[in-house]
Amino acid sequence: MPHLAPATPLAAEDLSFFGRDPWWLILLKAVFCFAFVMVTVLFSIVWERKVVAWMQLRIGPNRHGPWGLLQSLADGIKLMLKEDVIVKRADKAVYLLAPLVSAIPAFMAVAVIPFGPAGNEISIAGHRTAMQLTDLPIAVLYVLATASVGIYGIVLAGWSSGSTYPLLGGLRSCAQMISYEIAMGVAFASVFLYSGSMSTSTIVDAQHDRWYVLLLPVSFVIYIVAMVGETNRAPFDLPESEGDLVGGFNTEYSSIKFAMFMLAEYVNMVTVSAIAVTLFLGGWRAPYPVSAFWEGANHGWWPLLWFVVKLQVLLFFFIWLRGTLPRLRYDQFMKLGWKVLIPVSMVWLMLVASVRALRNENYDAQHVVLYVGGAVLAVLLLSFVADVFRGRPGGGERQAPPPKEFDPTAGGHPVPPLPGQSLPPVPRRRPRRDGELIVSGGVNTVRDESARDGSRDGKEG
Repeated sequence: MPHLAPATPLAAEDLSFFGRDPWWLILLKAVFCFAFVMVTVLFSIVWERKVVAWMQLRIGPNRHGPWGLLQSLADGIKLMLKEDVIVKRADKAVYLLAPLVSAIPAFMAVAVIPFGPAGNEISIAGHRTAMQLTDLPIAVLYVLATASVGIYGIVLAGWSSGSTYPLLGGLRSCAQMISYEIAMGVAFASVFLYSGSMSTSTIVDAQHDRWYVLLLPVSFVIYIVAMVGETNRAPFDLPESEGDLVGGFNTEYSSIKFAMFMLAEYVNMVTVSAIAVTLFLGGWRAPYPVSAFWEGANHGWWPLLWFVVKLQVLLFFFIWLRGTLPRLRYDQFMKLGWKVLIPVSMVWLMLVASVRALRNENYDAQHVVLYVGGAVLAVLLLSFVADVFRGRPGGGERQAPPPKEFDPTAGGHPVPPLPGQSLPPVPRRRPRRDGELIVSGGVNTVRDESARDGSRDGKEG
């Protein structure tokens, strides 16, 4: 159940201080946003390779630059110098446009991310300005819109390549976006209910007392899972699964166009991590021990440091998942989105909305717990009763048909069993009385037995 925070009147949004900067300062802040994302991406690539190498007990990049820190820059130069190949069956215009459609919208979401307080906190060449390029009353919806446009680049890349495997990868990515953006949007709705706004700067200001990761832990967990699926990262990297799709949607791309897709993936990682920091982790605000004992922790240029630290923690979480978890099957991945995340996020949103409505009516905490807890217990009791009656004979539960055996190689290629089907038993080796081994349905394997005990040289007598 969400934390029963006191019902306080929400302050009206004041975004009037955005858009008053001179043109050169706006341009400077836009260049800073672009440079911040690019430097973070270059660092993240090196950091990922080093951390995964450390987890797997091997040597990471250590040749280019001090401690291998210029490895990602060397990779970019290598990709730009590679031969640029365009396949014959490709739709050339769409084929060339797809990498740009995937990469450019990934940078646009950073425009509404607050790196510091919304007021005139810092001075640049004598001009007081906010550490944010701009803000909108619907800034979070703007972020969702730009993230959705980036998926078109992957879908168009798979379709325009004129090949089967890229097409399947593009369709997988489209299905992932539809499935996981629903849960992500519902998780955002809980934040909107508590903050009363969709403006990113207002949401950060509303967390001055307590971060939303503590008030809305279920929403935070749902968003963390959804953001990994949204960015096609392991263990949810099904659109580029090399085990069954060769390389996925970017199989037919090379040189700088392939680098654009790689850049888009890491920029999306930075973007979704920045959104998580803004909506759930207090944004640019200092952590509790620091903010409690240092009054100036949230002023000047210090908020930029706290934001970067939180961002790197979430990027490390991406790397940790990649180096730890195996890739899911596609049916497991879609089942997680539709049968777990979306129902849980909807129930949680109803619970949060009920608590906020009761608090806005000035009900005290005891009455809120009584009403909401009673409703939850009633639903659980009805579910338990339904399960009891369903399990009785004649209670309406249908007997599952026995599994049907099938030949996995009947079509010429081995295929996995479908639900309701089972594989035939696997032949096992069984010992004979004379000490020899026989494979069920196979040939004599005295050679294996003799090779095991070393009594013979492996040749049949």
